[in-house]
Amino acid sequence: MTNSYATPPGGLPPQKPFDASRAVFNEAYVFFPRRVMTDIVTSNLPYWSDTRAWIIARPLSGFAETFAQYIMEVAPGGGSTRPEPDPDGQGVLFVVSGTVSLTIEGRLFELMAGGYAYLPPSCDWALSNDGNTTATFHWVRKSYERVEGIDAPEAFVVANEADIAPTQMPDTDGRWATTRFVDPDDLRHDMHVNIVTFEPGGLIPFPETHIMEHGLYVLEGQADYLLNQDWLHVEAGDFMWLRAFCPQACTAKGTGRFRYLLYKDVNRHPRLR
Repeated sequence: MTNSYATPPGGLPPQKPFDASRAVFNEAYVFFPRRVMTDIVTSNLPYWSDTRAWIIARPLSGFAETFAQYIMEVAPGGGSTRPEPDPDGQGVLFVVSGTVSLTIEGRLFELMAGGYAYLPPSCDWALSNDGNTTATFHWVRKSYERVEGIDAPEAFVVANEADIAPTQMPDTDGRWATTRFVDPDDLRHDMHVNIVTFEPGGLIPFPETHIMEHGLYVLEGQADYLLNQDWLHVEAGDFMWLRAFCPQACTAKGTGRFRYLLYKDVNRHPRLR
């Protein structure tokens, strides 16, 4: 089955009244509907040329504090040779349109839509768009939490998510599965960025409530999603940002698959001060 990936619409809304009620920011979660990701909310970044970013999550005191998530749009000829400003910053890139040239420690990779890369702290990497069309990718950043006696992970690239067999959740008849790019038992990693897939009618049948913070960008399809006490209808291009312990559940809707890119922090003690 061919995978499809939503991208921000950009542009500007027409000069007529519209319903803004779908956007939500409260003490438990943030919900960004796709259409709020317009030209007027993009950012330019130091040392990135011909590039704009939708910054859809950032550490925020009293809310979710572990990660930042960007949607990067790089025009032909654009990119950066100094992309990561924080020496402790690790990252995941997931390409959703176009092609990027990614150099890691001097080794060149061409990543098309569906390509994935993990970049450890202090990694020497650069990215450019050498093609003729705009390239778009997600960039998830987290400050790496070092542990004595455990080495930091190494960089790796997956040419396409289809190269990894999804892991089916038990007792779901294959209707709920997760594409895992990192072994959950690998304690070197303190974050996971996975893809979760629900076949039509698939569901999370209970309110998940846990310590992990989440960023969930809907790549494809639609669902009814429980966030705290609210059921929201979500669809391709929408983004959900959950603080720790926010209850969540979902039911896939429509005739197609429901898929999202999922961030969560893992494998570390909570900080006590």
